[in-house]
Amino acid sequence: MSALLEAHGLVRRFRGLAAVDGLSFSVEEGQSLAIIGPNGAGKTTAFNLVSGLLAPNAGRITFRGRDVTGVRAHERCRMGLGRTFQVVQPFAELDVLGNVMVGALFGGGAASVAGARAEALRLCDMVGLGPKALWPVGGLTVPDRKRLELARALATKPALLLLDEVMEGLTPAEEREAVGLLHRIRADGVTLLLIEHVMSTVRDLSDRVLVMDYGKPIAEGTYAEVSRDPNVIAAYLGSEEATA
Repeated sequence: MSALLEAHGLVRRFRGLAAVDGLSFSVEEGQSLAIIGPNGAGKTTAFNLVSGLLAPNAGRITFRGRDVTGVRAHERCRMGLGRTFQVVQPFAELDVLGNVMVGALFGGGAASVAGARAEALRLCDMVGLGPKALWPVGGLTVPDRKRLELARALATKPALLLLDEVMEGLTPAEEREAVGLLHRIRADGVTLLLIEHVMSTVRDLSDRVLVMDYGKPIAEGTYAEVSRDPNVIAAYLGSEEATA
């Protein structure tokens, strides 16, 4: 199995403070990698470096064997690197269907508006928003806004999908439903890279887990391996969660 994405020695500083400091990892095609760690560990900065929203001060990123360190975010999206955001910001003037169509037209290579509409309808059905496709986005609940964000990202036809805290604000039942949906997305051939605080999701969805603290990687392995690592327990999980 080949690496779809590789990060080599990434460094990103803000006013002299290293939010990411010497981070290296890879994501294998067809697998799922979760990045976890305490607040302020550098996880979202790492996502912003991978997606192209930020440029690293040092290090490089390769995607599909190509060095994309200097490639802009929208170009990476069209190459097959999609993402969701922790704070969902839909286009308020568009309905649900229109928001998903934007993704299909922008990054998904839809040949026409009609094609984008058909793909957007398919994705709305897939994520459970079919009956609400013509709703204004202002009327959506938190779970539905998460579904919309996921559908819009999938409309860009990602080979690698970055998921930023997709479980935030969901009930346990909604989390289980979302995990099932992500399993189906992965079965369709999408590789997953996720930031997540819900450990049951990390356990159920990831092949490997990378743990960050103070901008640095402190452990990597399976969920079972990292949850027993003394450094991870001390920095993040705590003894109660680690034994759960």
